[in-house]
Amino acid sequence: MRLAVAILRPPLLLLTRRDWQGAQHLPPEGGVVLVTNHISHVDPLAFAHFVYDNGRYPRFLAKAGLFEVFFVGRVLRGAGQIPVYRGGTSAAQAYRDAVAAVGRGECVIVYPESTITRDPDLWPMVGKTGAARIALSTGAPVVPVAQWGAQDVLWPYTKRPHVLPRKLMRFRAGPPVDLGEFAGRPLDTALLRGASEAIMAAVTSELEVLREETAPPTRYDPRTSGGEPGDAGPERSTA
Repeated sequence: MRLAVAILRPPLLLLTRRDWQGAQHLPPEGGVVLVTNHISHVDPLAFAHFVYDNGRYPRFLAKAGLFEVFFVGRVLRGAGQIPVYRGGTSAAQAYRDAVAAVGRGECVIVYPESTITRDPDLWPMVGKTGAARIALSTGAPVVPVAQWGAQDVLWPYTKRPHVLPRKLMRFRAGPPVDLGEFAGRPLDTALLRGASEAIMAAVTSELEVLREETAPPTRYDPRTSGGEPGDAGPERSTA
């Protein structure tokens, strides 16, 4: 973790501007699940900066393929990040590792959408149930964090970054999501979907404040829309 901070924090300080709101909602200690929207391949770096500079070590659930990249994988493992494999018992292992990390009092970061949004206007999509399952299994608070700005550095599903002029990385954390109506009940599919929607609604609400816009009434669902990667619309400035 110290190596990752030493490598990544200086260029982030140099190349980005920051508007960080709601840091008081990040508990200074104890197990917590942070959830956020996904708008760019580079937004985990900005999000890690936000979390670290507000006193917590971020533990991401990250795609397993990243752990196979030379040097990157070594740094990720050394920093305590959690690989997520698709399907079978390996996927269940990621869930167990996340629950264990929260139980040790760590700050675990989950992208409920599981992938960069495909919504044409970059609003959060329908979320998957992993964050809700971890939170309800551990009793840990779920803190919603909206982020905006990383898409100006690297537009979704593109490969050409725009570093200069310096982009503004905006984050807004909200109060913990109230999952009281779901607690103490069997974790069946309907309950997990309801809890997941409550989490996504909280993230979206914070993002509406950041963007000073109103989200669409219906959340984009890639399972029913037929969308594919790259459907987030043509690259454009959203500053």
